[in-house]
Amino acid sequence: MEHAPLIDPFARPIDYLRVSVTDRCDFRCTYCMAEHMQFLPKKELLTLEELDRLCSAFISLGVKKLRITGGEPLVRRDIMTFFRSIARHLDSGALRELTLTTNGSQLARFADELADLGMKRINVSLDTLVPEKFAEITRWGRLDQVLKGLEAAKRAGLKVKINTVALKGFNEDELFPLIDWCAAEGHDLTFIEVMPMGEMGEELRLDQYWPLSDVRKAMAERFTLTELDESTGGPARYVRLEETGQKIGFITPLTHNFCESCNRVRVTCTGELFMCLGQEDNADLRAPLRAGTDDAPLIEAIRAAIARKPKGHDFDYSRQKVAGQMSRHMSHTGG
Repeated sequence: MEHAPLIDPFARPIDYLRVSVTDRCDFRCTYCMAEHMQFLPKKELLTLEELDRLCSAFISLGVKKLRITGGEPLVRRDIMTFFRSIARHLDSGALRELTLTTNGSQLARFADELADLGMKRINVSLDTLVPEKFAEITRWGRLDQVLKGLEAAKRAGLKVKINTVALKGFNEDELFPLIDWCAAEGHDLTFIEVMPMGEMGEELRLDQYWPLSDVRKAMAERFTLTELDESTGGPARYVRLEETGQKIGFITPLTHNFCESCNRVRVTCTGELFMCLGQEDNADLRAPLRAGTDDAPLIEAIRAAIARKPKGHDFDYSRQKVAGQMSRHMSHTGG
């Protein structure tokens, strides 16, 4: 069923939806989760059927790109049932792209099936290529498992973009090894500034903060950087390294707000719709989903929420207190 498309108060069409399917993860990355996380009770989470209904409603409202996030989406039980079902919108042409952000730990199991159902590319979070450092930052992760997953994704024909959080004193010395490795593997690479999400301790955040302007400066000493004006529908700004032809992205929520072209909203695993990652305002979509089988109240709730989408957010590290700090963990909202 076709509906009038979603347009926010600033005339931005909303055609990109990010949905977290779980708050659980098999890693405990230090900047994302506490080591002993209190996970949500199962009844609070949207069921796979509810997730399908919710995504399908957004697709009927003009969403063309759907990104599944978590936690770690591939640790949710029977998640492939959801992927197989939602892929019908790719087949019909209603959805242009179905994609996934993952830590890569389960890719060896699922890469072939994801490619078979029409997924073309995935984002894999990877902050270091040193096994000991990987174990330290993920607390529970094993680098070899992720590298095997990446090999499986490549074999399956999935285009991989590596997302690396820039962490001062942790992976500063890996800037060029990461670039070289991605060039050799044929992966795109995007650097992300660490964000003030969750009660991870302000000291840690400010100590870890490595502005991407510094990352870029270091890159420019070795490579010729050409600014690209392309966008993949997300917040990244891209440059091309002329010497290697690589495309490198920068996501800078702190030093450069990218709000003016924001075309996306997020839904948490409990059905809260966040119109902006950096604002607390949200709308409950779980209640209309559970009220009955009629989608009209759900669509009404989505429209009412988009009508409140703000112009932008405010994360700022320049004041020693982290302004605009969010109390919810990144794993709950979806990365």
